[in-house]
Amino acid sequence: MTIAGKTVLVTGANRGIGQALVAEALSRGAKRVYAGTRQPLAHPDGRVTPLTLDVTSPEQIQAAADQIGSLDILINNAGIQPYDDLTDRAVLDQTLAVNLFGTHGVTQAFLPALTHSRGAIVNVLSVLAFAPLPVIPAYSVSKAAAFNLTQSLRALLAGRGVTVHAVLAGPVDTDMTQGLDFPKASPESVARAIFDAVENGEEDIFPDPLSASMADAWHNGAAKALERQNAALVQPQTATT
Repeated sequence: MTIAGKTVLVTGANRGIGQALVAEALSRGAKRVYAGTRQPLAHPDGRVTPLTLDVTSPEQIQAAADQIGSLDILINNAGIQPYDDLTDRAVLDQTLAVNLFGTHGVTQAFLPALTHSRGAIVNVLSVLAFAPLPVIPAYSVSKAAAFNLTQSLRALLAGRGVTVHAVLAGPVDTDMTQGLDFPKASPESVARAIFDAVENGEEDIFPDPLSASMADAWHNGAAKALERQNAALVQPQTATT
């Protein structure tokens, strides 16, 4: 997979990692980048097409799929990160609606196009999928669930030629992490690492110093071995389009 000449969709493209991913895709020669945001977005590069896309809205998701048509790379980046203590079910519901079900809904809508192009799905997750940060438990729960979704899709779509990548990021210097006192990677460096890994065919992407320190343990550990073992049980399904 190379980015040059490809059509890319980035959700949550108005700031942080999403904004950096749009810029990095352009720098690598993407033919067209669709920037999905909930609010109108202007961009000076003519290759960027702003797209109104609230990932919790089935109507907006379908309208986006109808507008785009062909797609090579889908990057599910949109997310929310509330501070909570799990006492308010509504906070957990909203976080799952965006971070888990939003990712699922967008993926399903664009799956026919990605199957046709034998493209790639990139889900921007977190190392908190491995272990929660108790000050943001709803976010941690949602990323753990989204990681399992990613692994399941990876096995289910392999026979169609669609690759599925998990970005297991550590702290990144964005608006979402302003309240966390950790060393943070820049969004630009994370975006570069994500596209490098996609171009290199890496399934699980550790794009910053903190997450990279976990990479070897994950790749060579029992959990990854179990994922591979379980994936082998899936009967390949070839594309019909």
